[in-house]
Amino acid sequence: MQLLAFAGFTLLVALISYFKTRKTKESTSDGYFLGGRSLTAGVIAGSLLLTNLSTEQIVGLNGSAYESGLSVMVWETLAAVAMVFTAIFLLPKYLKEGLTTIPQFLANRFDVATKTLTSALFLTGYVVVLLPVILYSGSVAISGMFDIPALLDVTQTESIWICVWGIGIIGSVYAVFGGLKAVAVSDSINAIGLLVGGLLIPIFGLMYIGDGNMLEGLHTLTAEHPEKFKSMGGPTDPVPFYTIFTGMMLVQLFYWGTNQQIIQRALAAVNLKEGQKGLLLASFIKILGPIIVVLPGLIAYHVFAGGLETADSAYPMIVKKVLPPSLVGFFAAVLFGAILSSFNSVLNSSVTLFGIDIYKEHINKSAPESTVVKYGKTFGVFLAIAAMFIAPLIEKAGSLFDYLQEINGIYSIPILSIIVIGYLTKRVPAIAAKIGLLSGCLLYIVSQFFLQPYFVETALDNAAASGITDLAELKLIEAQAYPHFLDIMAILFVTNLLIMWLIGKIIPSSTPYIATYTEQVDITPWRYVKQAGIAICIVVIGIYVYFA
Repeated sequence: MQLLAFAGFTLLVALISYFKTRKTKESTSDGYFLGGRSLTAGVIAGSLLLTNLSTEQIVGLNGSAYESGLSVMVWETLAAVAMVFTAIFLLPKYLKEGLTTIPQFLANRFDVATKTLTSALFLTGYVVVLLPVILYSGSVAISGMFDIPALLDVTQTESIWICVWGIGIIGSVYAVFGGLKAVAVSDSINAIGLLVGGLLIPIFGLMYIGDGNMLEGLHTLTAEHPEKFKSMGGPTDPVPFYTIFTGMMLVQLFYWGTNQQIIQRALAAVNLKEGQKGLLLASFIKILGPIIVVLPGLIAYHVFAGGLETADSAYPMIVKKVLPPSLVGFFAAVLFGAILSSFNSVLNSSVTLFGIDIYKEHINKSAPESTVVKYGKTFGVFLAIAAMFIAPLIEKAGSLFDYLQEINGIYSIPILSIIVIGYLTKRVPAIAAKIGLLSGCLLYIVSQFFLQPYFVETALDNAAASGITDLAELKLIEAQAYPHFLDIMAILFVTNLLIMWLIGKIIPSSTPYIATYTEQVDITPWRYVKQAGIAICIVVIGIYVYFA
């Protein structure tokens, strides 16, 4: 029965996506890569949320909440502020210039080589880190929910391989052969399912704690674990509060304002008004995100008395504990939709980057649009296969969410820094952007994979020599041995800007950069965009003050 409900809901989403997209001209660049620039606010908001929300976040953030409490909600709440900034300041610029990809702006501002380097960085990060993590974490969830090893009489490792390839093939069909509109439509349907299914877990969890009374369960949870309901993280927490003002905001701005897999949804808006409304609607819903990605982890901490072997098992364990068996199939289908959404969204963005920024630019400049789309799809197939081979190999990566956030810094901060310098200056030359990209990547790698382990190991060795054995004290020593990776991001961001600015002062461009506007869509802003944006920011601040 559970498998029937799972298959039925998944097939329904596929059929609706097919009928909603069959008239879109997928043979053109705009049709395939941007859904014919036809997306409206609701579709944009749904696609943004589902692209962002997947198992590595649902499982990972709930695991962090289980371990550290409410402070990890910053990944959700601060995202709302970044989306407001994108809606008001960045999206109008993007749509005025008629951008299909963010690297296109870098070609206009600097040169084609800078654009190609940036696209290559995006693609490398997607295939080596993001796609495999999405596939692996999703496979762990699906395998556990249906107990695939027992069902098919295979080992856990074999089960992961089966699920990885199943998810990868289905996601590839959506992304490679359906284009952005198929991805966005399926995302919108799954967004509704995920919101409903995701809310059921904390509801049933609180009812379980309160013996059928949800409010009584919430009262018990907050009364017995007040230390878990503090919005400001301490020095040993995954996100110390002060990092909100250093690297956290930079990560959010990169992700929601410049990351191709995300901003592509807004670039596909039918007009600026719909794009802004879509971003702001998504940002408002994002504020409610902790109910789905944080609260279940806190409930799991109470239900299992903090006794789980690993923090990342908190979410699947609480789902198994509190969800009625009759709803498991539906919830698995919803979760499967979230997994597919993130996978096919990243894959579609990869196809876009390759087709527009690499194939059309360097391989066949005279290629008609249908050929660009064709070879973009071919590249997407190879990318998906590569990710499916890599995914099962990251089983021992540790905390997936923390790993994903830290490793993304290799390319996120360098890319954000050259986009910022590109918009804020007129005469910084292309060579400065190239140096900024390379220096940003290399400095971050040296910091996080060479210096950080050395300083932490030295600090712990000194602690051991001093006879310190208390785990809490050792954890604090480890946290203070080297700056938090978000602080490193902020330091390197400023360093990168200074390097490029100095190069611009020494060897400035002979002519200042002047933006050219194509205005392929109506760029009349939504009349209430600023008022709505301010209201959302006030709500975010209010949440922090309330839980402080």
